[in-house]
Amino acid sequence: MALHLQMMIIPISLVLVIILSGQRTTCDAARVFTIVNYCKETLWPAVFPGDNFNGGGFVLKPGQSSVFTAPVGWSGRIWARTGCNFDKDGNGSCQTGSCGTTLKCGGAGKTPASLAEFTLAELDFYDVSLVDGFNVPISIKPLHGRGNCTTAGCDSDLRQTCPKELSIKVNGKTVGCRSACDVFDTDEYCCRGNFGNPSTCRPTFYSKKFKEACPTSYSYAYDDPTSICTCQGTDYAIAFCASRKKQVCAYHNNKLHCSGSQGLESLIGSWWILMLTGLSMLSLWIVF
Repeated sequence: MALHLQMMIIPISLVLVIILSGQRTTCDAARVFTIVNYCKETLWPAVFPGDNFNGGGFVLKPGQSSVFTAPVGWSGRIWARTGCNFDKDGNGSCQTGSCGTTLKCGGAGKTPASLAEFTLAELDFYDVSLVDGFNVPISIKPLHGRGNCTTAGCDSDLRQTCPKELSIKVNGKTVGCRSACDVFDTDEYCCRGNFGNPSTCRPTFYSKKFKEACPTSYSYAYDDPTSICTCQGTDYAIAFCASRKKQVCAYHNNKLHCSGSQGLESLIGSWWILMLTGLSMLSLWIVF
């Protein structure tokens, strides 16, 4: 009896080792980006550089998502375009975030736009920036990464509270909230000239309004301490119009990974040793 039980422990151990060996053990793996539209309106997400993202532009109707893969070393930005009208050849225009007159972006978008910014390396850096203004709520949710890996983003819809001097209106409706730099073009608001360093470029009335609404987003150029995030060996979900606390899931490598959750791999890593220890103790108890 004891011999049979001890023999069972080996296959179980091997199975768990095989499962755990499927985890990514290096930080040089490509990152999977799941871009989700939770807004009630159609969006035309844009990415620059966009070679790994369908050429830099695509459409997402409400509730739709798209999945892309970017290599370590990629550094770029992702944002939403709103109120677009493209023809079958991908030519057209947008109310906010446009990058010229094409669906696939070959450069940065027109302000105002809420930006998700990334630098992928052994340790990834990411943030949500409102330095170029705001057009839709956006969040960055790391999936099964290592390290701090906090969710970055802007929950609030600043179109509803935008100061009138910063607002962009279409048919009487506010579709975007410009930055003070974009509107007034002064050194103080743009953090340039004598204000071009962290000591002299300080929060302004307008950047404080942005920060109050979105405390984990960049509100001005040197707003680093509370805005930049890091994570290691992670995939990402970029969610438009979703609360930072909303769980977002993505399917990768035949597994479902969710933000704010350890996921199956981490759970296995925490309890498989306990299970093996329990089986070993049981076998010793039977032997004696």
